[in-house]
Amino acid sequence: MSTTTVPELKQISREEAMRLGPGWSHSCHAMLYAANPGQLFGRIPMRFSVLMQMRFDGLLGFPGGFVDRRFWSLEDGLNRVLGLGLGGLRLTEADYLSSHLTEGPHRVVAHLYARQLTLEQLHAVEISAVHSRDHGLEVLGLVRVPLYTQKDRVGGFPNFLSNAFVSTAKYQLLFALKVPALPWLSLPTGPGIPETRAF
Repeated sequence: MSTTTVPELKQISREEAMRLGPGWSHSCHAMLYAANPGQLFGRIPMRFSVLMQMRFDGLLGFPGGFVDRRFWSLEDGLNRVLGLGLGGLRLTEADYLSSHLTEGPHRVVAHLYARQLTLEQLHAVEISAVHSRDHGLEVLGLVRVPLYTQKDRVGGFPNFLSNAFVSTAKYQLLFALKVPALPWLSLPTGPGIPETRAF
């Protein structure tokens, strides 16, 4: 599936999101990633590993969920959900990345957080997730996004994007890969490397 088929969402600031009325729901999700020096088949640089998850409905998404603003701050609500699926990892306002409004019958503002870990920490999250309360129920497993494109220009990231994603998850992934504050825009282009500048 071409990335051009992903509909554009309206971005708003965190402050604007907090001023939205009670008719809006808030979802908070976390993108966990780590630099990865490994090479696929000894020749394709992995560069980075980004975690997503397979949900109970067969859709891919980022860890997280809806936050009831009557009882929780965005971060407290996110960490509560992450605790059910990933264990003891806690994110803060410093990890906040973006907020987008979704279109449709449900008025939802989707917040995305991003935290860079070491590869060892990322692997520890993957192990912890297997032992979490939601594993095998609401969460069927974590997956790493293949941030490379093989020589046929299909294998790797392009094939990954042909999967079905929940709600804003695909847009958020592509959006995050364009954020200057995150590290992957400095990647060189070429076979085996994701063309993030084209998203």
